[in-house]
Amino acid sequence: MAIPDFQTIMLPLLGILAADDELHTNEEFRLKIADHYTLTQAERQELVPSGRQTYLANRIGWALSHFKFAGIVSSPRRGYHQVTARGRQLFQQNPTRIDLKLLDQFPEHLAFRSREKTNSTDVDVSGGDAKHENATPEEAIRLAYQEYRESLAQELTETIKQSSPAFFERLVVDVLLAMGYGGSQRDAGEALGRAGDGGIDGVIREDKLGLDVIYLQAKRWEGVVGRPVIQAFVGAIHGARATKGVIITTSSFSAEAREYVKTIATRIVLVDGKTLAELMIDHGVAVSRVSNYELKKIDSDYFLES
Repeated sequence: MAIPDFQTIMLPLLGILAADDELHTNEEFRLKIADHYTLTQAERQELVPSGRQTYLANRIGWALSHFKFAGIVSSPRRGYHQVTARGRQLFQQNPTRIDLKLLDQFPEHLAFRSREKTNSTDVDVSGGDAKHENATPEEAIRLAYQEYRESLAQELTETIKQSSPAFFERLVVDVLLAMGYGGSQRDAGEALGRAGDGGIDGVIREDKLGLDVIYLQAKRWEGVVGRPVIQAFVGAIHGARATKGVIITTSSFSAEAREYVKTIATRIVLVDGKTLAELMIDHGVAVSRVSNYELKKIDSDYFLES
């Protein structure tokens, strides 16, 4: 099963705390919550995108943070947590679920959430959208970024489709150059628009020394690119005594085309419209930076006293 979101784990987490008046550690929470949901070893070790923390630890951490703002859990010292009288009373009411809305009954938590909404200019981490409501703040930012990126990629694809075939050919070369391939737009221009080229629209060096070349075909199409197109391109590559090629389209490739390139000795890479837009975003082609956001967290090691 997937790792539960941080609101889902709130009820069993409070149950662990309310079982006694003892102090409980983060490690204990991770073990017991993982066992409660029968998480696999891989799920227990799955890391957040930063690679510095597991999803499980991250979600437990955010659940505990909201518990503290609600006054139902206290932390007498770093890494140790204890239920409060308010927390025990809440658990004894036998709620079927504990989430942010339930915790808003406590003025301290409601005040925190109000500040959170006021200070959030780009991402509402407190909810509204069901997909974001159960996300931690880091996850909400990541989700919002992914949605923005997908929207930008779609806009890029539509804009490319309105350009001329010659412009699209140059754009394809610019993307490959930005990715670190050798040569230049001028080098690639040697093959652009060559009559009777059998579908070759450009050529680019695999490295800056030009030890090998890659032949290009740019298809500014609306329809699906099928196997016959790929076969004709492979024939043109063989005629040029080359072994590598890239076909880039604004649309997509058929399943037969994708299977065909897996069965031939010639190395052919297929780049569809969605992938092309993502490469343009990743390598800064036809896009500009609007703003940067840097996420930081407490450096726990700094507070260790000898």
